[in-house]
Amino acid sequence: MKSLLRALLAIVLVAALACGGAYAWFLHWLDVPGPSQQNVTLIVPRGAHVGQIARLLADAGVAGDARLLELAAWQTGLGPHLKAGEYAFAPGETPRAALERIAAGRVVVHHLTIPEGLSTFEIRRLVSGDAALSGDWPKEAVPEGSLLPETYNFIHGDTRGELLARMRKAQQDLLARLWPERAADLPLASPEQAVILASIVEAETPLAAERPRVAGVYLNRLKRGMKLQADPTVIYGITHGDPEQQRPLTRADLGQDTPWNTYANAGLPPTPINHPGRASLAAVLQPEQNDFLYFVANGRGGHVFAETYDQHLRNVAAYRASQKR
Repeated sequence: MKSLLRALLAIVLVAALACGGAYAWFLHWLDVPGPSQQNVTLIVPRGAHVGQIARLLADAGVAGDARLLELAAWQTGLGPHLKAGEYAFAPGETPRAALERIAAGRVVVHHLTIPEGLSTFEIRRLVSGDAALSGDWPKEAVPEGSLLPETYNFIHGDTRGELLARMRKAQQDLLARLWPERAADLPLASPEQAVILASIVEAETPLAAERPRVAGVYLNRLKRGMKLQADPTVIYGITHGDPEQQRPLTRADLGQDTPWNTYANAGLPPTPINHPGRASLAAVLQPEQNDFLYFVANGRGGHVFAETYDQHLRNVAAYRASQKR
């Protein structure tokens, strides 16, 4: 009887040691680098249960064994907190770190930059071409000039409509701040007119430092009842923002009868010709105070400004001569 008891005790002891050893090995495994030797990005779908998530991680090489990873999710208490989303895992990320990443919802953040001065046509191409966004481009029209060019962050699965709504709100918020602070005596009746003029300034110069001066020129012309005579408005009347339709302007183009032809029509065109950025909007509402009425390219990316037409003609002649050298 005593010998049988000793044998049973020995068996229990061995089993306990074996279980303890297995548990210690399991705890060690949780913090051992995973098998992947490269960055791994995967998407945890909505509604996936712990076993499915463990299988996704194992199949992607983040963890070596899906069953152990599922057990680890419950042992660590992270199982009920695993979240859907897109996740990026570094080479050799441990099972514990991978589970903690998903439980914390540290998803991949995408970035989409909308450059200043793009048309709705061009923005649609950018937004529609980003595979991380979902949904279609909205069916309702996106008016020219209604979005704020900027870099926007989003996560996988955000819709194109949601992103456009953020762009629209960003522009509305900016105008709500800038319009009340505008300079006195501007010949602009509304924020919408400010956006129209800002889109012309945006198209005329790539130099941020030059925009308040260009804005001043156009505002001076508006105050005097002079036609704006802005080439970019004529181009928009022909292309409607489609870059594939753009070509060098001809003298005949300047006489085309479109609402955007500021050589033929006085005042502002009926709509913006692009989506202007912060600097151009600010330049129109806080322009440089000057007496310039004309400007022409200087051949170096900027412009030469003139107060009189005779001076402007001399600047034009100088520019043309420089182009022949």
